[in-house]
Amino acid sequence: MSEPIRLSKRLAELLPCSRREAELYIENGWVSVAGQVVEEPQFKVQDEKIELHPDAVAATVEPVTLLLHKPAGYGSGQGANSVLQLLVPGNLSPDQAGRRPLKKHFVRQNLLTPLETDASGLMVFTQNWGVTRRLDHANKLEEEFIVEVNGQIVENGLKRLCHGLAYKGQPLPPMKVSWQNETRLRFALKGSQPGQIRHMCEAVGLKVVSMKRIRIGGVAMAKLQPGQWRYLNQNEKF
Repeated sequence: MSEPIRLSKRLAELLPCSRREAELYIENGWVSVAGQVVEEPQFKVQDEKIELHPDAVAATVEPVTLLLHKPAGYGSGQGANSVLQLLVPGNLSPDQAGRRPLKKHFVRQNLLTPLETDASGLMVFTQNWGVTRRLDHANKLEEEFIVEVNGQIVENGLKRLCHGLAYKGQPLPPMKVSWQNETRLRFALKGSQPGQIRHMCEAVGLKVVSMKRIRIGGVAMAKLQPGQWRYLNQNEKF
C-alpha cells in the first residue's frame, strides 16, 4: 500500500504534465478517481484508478454569474430556508443541460440583488468583477416587479403610485406602474428599497398578496422555474 499523495501530483506523474496543468484538469471536472469525479487537487489518493476524460482541456475556470428564481419564503442569509441551499447542480435549469456545473462555480459568489423573504423572483449571484461593479450601482438599473394585490385603490391611486408618494420620509422618484389585470400591477422602477412597494400599495388602499421580480436591467428571468438557476449567457448584459 503506497502512502497517500495529492491527486494533482499523481496525475502529473501519470500523464505526464506540469502540476499546474494537473490542477486545472481536476478543477474542471475532467478527472475521476475509482470512477468518481474529483474536483479537488489536494484530494489524497493511493492506488485507486485515475482517469482523464478524453475531452479534457487544462483551462482556468472562469468566473461565472448565476441567475436564480427565488421562491417566496427563502431568505438571503444562512439557515434552513436560505437561497444558498438552492444553488446546487441538481437545480440547474433543464434548458442548460449542456453546461457542466463545477464546484468552483459556487465558491465566493456575491449576492448584490437581495429580495425580501416573502418575495419571489430573479436574484443574481456573481464571481465576475465586471458584473459586481455594474450591480453595485443597482440604483441606476431598472427593476421590474409583478405585484398581486387586493383591496380598493383610492381615487387617482395609480397616478400617485407613478409619482407623488414618499418612503421613510423621502419623496420617491417617478416610476412606471400599470395594471396588468384587475388584481395585478406592474412596477418598473430604479433603486427599490426593502418594503417600498408594499408601503406604496398600502398608501393607496391596496394590500400586497405576492410580489415577483422578473427583470433587472436588461436581464429577464424568462422561463426559469421557482427554485431553478441558470448561467448568465455571454450575450446578456445588465
